[in-house]
Amino acid sequence: MTSSSPSPSPYDPSATDANLVCVTCGTQFPTADRALVPTCPICDDPRQFVPPAGQSFTTMRDLRATHANELVPLASSGGGEITFVVTAPKFAIGQRAVLVRTPAGGNVLWDCVTLVDGRTVDAINALGGLAAIAVSHPHFYSSHAEWSRAFGGCPVYLAAEDYRRWAQAPAPTGRTVLLAPGETEREVEGTGCRLVKLGGHFPGSMVLLTPSGRLLVADTLLTTPAGTGGWAADALGRPRGRPAGMNTFAFMWSIPNSIPLSGDEVFRMWSVLKAYDFRATHGGFMGQDIEDERIKERVLESMQIQTRAIAWAGHAQWKDV
Repeated sequence: MTSSSPSPSPYDPSATDANLVCVTCGTQFPTADRALVPTCPICDDPRQFVPPAGQSFTTMRDLRATHANELVPLASSGGGEITFVVTAPKFAIGQRAVLVRTPAGGNVLWDCVTLVDGRTVDAINALGGLAAIAVSHPHFYSSHAEWSRAFGGCPVYLAAEDYRRWAQAPAPTGRTVLLAPGETEREVEGTGCRLVKLGGHFPGSMVLLTPSGRLLVADTLLTTPAGTGGWAADALGRPRGRPAGMNTFAFMWSIPNSIPLSGDEVFRMWSVLKAYDFRATHGGFMGQDIEDERIKERVLESMQIQTRAIAWAGHAQWKDV
């Protein structure tokens, strides 16, 4: 639960607009002093990387001068349930944030993009503001503390296993809601959305299940090109089916460095996820949207394809799924 604290001060973007932001991963740091941040700990982790040109930083002020956020509604989400927040031109990892508007009336921002500016705040407030922010894993922490301040100090839901190790700039005092180690589910208060902690990519990697049955997976479940492929017809327009053996998701410890998760970890993720029903998945990047009543089966199929490829296919744990 959030701890009691005084009402937050009005948001003042100038208070932090000189603070350092990693150009590679988009993480914002709580200081403008480059001597205090010679490298980015997120990028020095084996799951991430530093580009050939080396470590570099920008600031929120400079980012606001060169980039803008676009709000892109998901056409298939009736009533505007899902709106993507996308920074253009692409910055850092290039992920999207997802604004979820719920029947309960409270909006959730799933994951964060680094850029926060007045235009974005006004646009989201026009859609009902934010009741909460929830972040899937440390690569998308980006500027979550800045986002919380911009929306009245709204609570930020994070996994304790990852937050204590990887958060570079804390959210406002008393506004962080941590899912404890071993806690696999938490409702986002006032929204009807449920956080489900699967682990894998990070120990606390999470997905978000909306009231309508959409599963926001970030890259805890990494949507593959085969997952979004168009198999409905051949080049002559004749109906066809999805070819056998095509995966829909990959399960990665490091995505940019191509290090897969072990079979044991993939099975452990399924042991949690199998309890939930969902009809669509939405990944961490534009274009990673799949609507299919069989999507849960496709998650399991993808897990079996990956574990078979790493010589884990005969393991007894898969026999009863």
